Amino acid sequence: MTSFEPALRRDEQPSLDVGDEPALVERLRDEIRASGPITFARFMGRALYEPGLGYYTGDAAGPGRSGDFLTAPETHPIFGWALARQLEDVWQILGRPAPFLVREHGAGSGALAVAILDGLVRDASPLRDAIRYEGVEVDQGHLESFRERLAAAGHQDALDRGSSSTAIVGAILANEVLDALPVHRVIARDGRLRELFVDWSGNRFVEREGDPSTPRLEERLRDEGVTLDDGQRAEISLALDDWIARAAGELERGVLLLIDYGHPARELYSPRRAAGTLLAYVRHRAHDDPLRNVGRQDLTAHVDLTAVERAAERAGLDRLGVTTQAEFLVGLGIGELLSAIQLDPTTSLESYLGLRSSVVRLLDPAATGRFAVMAFGRGVAADTKLRGFGFRLVDRGTATDPD
Repeated sequence: MTSFEPALRRDEQPSLDVGDEPALVERLRDEIRASGPITFARFMGRALYEPGLGYYTGDAAGPGRSGDFLTAPETHPIFGWALARQLEDVWQILGRPAPFLVREHGAGSGALAVAILDGLVRDASPLRDAIRYEGVEVDQGHLESFRERLAAAGHQDALDRGSSSTAIVGAILANEVLDALPVHRVIARDGRLRELFVDWSGNRFVEREGDPSTPRLEERLRDEGVTLDDGQRAEISLALDDWIARAAGELERGVLLLIDYGHPARELYSPRRAAGTLLAYVRHRAHDDPLRNVGRQDLTAHVDLTAVERAAERAGLDRLGVTTQAEFLVGLGIGELLSAIQLDPTTSLESYLGLRSSVVRLLDPAATGRFAVMAFGRGVAADTKLRGFGFRLVDRGTATDPD
């Protein structure tokens, strides 16, 4: 039996209060009243993915300039144009199979899919005729919107309407997906690991500290050689292992390409991150109170890259490369793409300056340039040199350094 006791919680006010989703709060409150405090992973999973009520399944603003946060595909389609070149590289390595299936998890609005397909057209790539594109979303309504966007962009013929259980010869993409997987929150107390649960008190959700809900939490840290300082908080995503295993199971022959912000375990759990990395996003503002705006704010935590690599290895995938987003995009010729747009007589000065600003953000280590890009393969030689992994900056930092 797990014992619980009150824990201190940070009371810093969020940057923006948009209120809770009442029906979701009621469901979570009733579950806690019936069964006791729940893990934060349970709370986060329902806050983000509860059918019809969660952040990614309801009417929350979501990504985009008018939403809560901006991902690379929404910054400018040049990100997808560059990524299209990596997909063509994989297609060539696999022997130009037809069809070449691309399955994008967290496909969202279809911004990345349209940019990739447009990029193939821009480069006059023969892959455009062979590619079949499938979006994966937790909400059926969002998936329909994704398909409508591709059709409106003239890519109806590229849509793959087969079952998501179809084994893939091609590529699986996940751009900023792993950071939104549910995490357990833990804290070190006098040499022991404690877990931070979610309880209901008065008229709000609060933290309760208790014994770990599963020994897997301590096992993860021990296996990675991590010891938390006394009072240090951290997040552990056990869902990551299951996600990688399922994705690997979908891949018959090809590449799993992951893009996200994260660090190797030794860096992720360093004392300088004593408060952990969990953040909430509302209207392009970040704050550290995940128990507010339930169902109406994004929740995210930095990804444990060591755990990703170990999960991929257990799933039978070969590590093909790890780099930063800046290096990846430079290796794919984003500079060349930018120059071609600048020289295009139809490009206005205003649009070019806007594009250049977007590219700077994609490459800037202080923005998204230090995001990790990881490639794993099946049926691809482990020494295969992927195009996007062939460039190295002089100072790479520590975001993707191997353990």
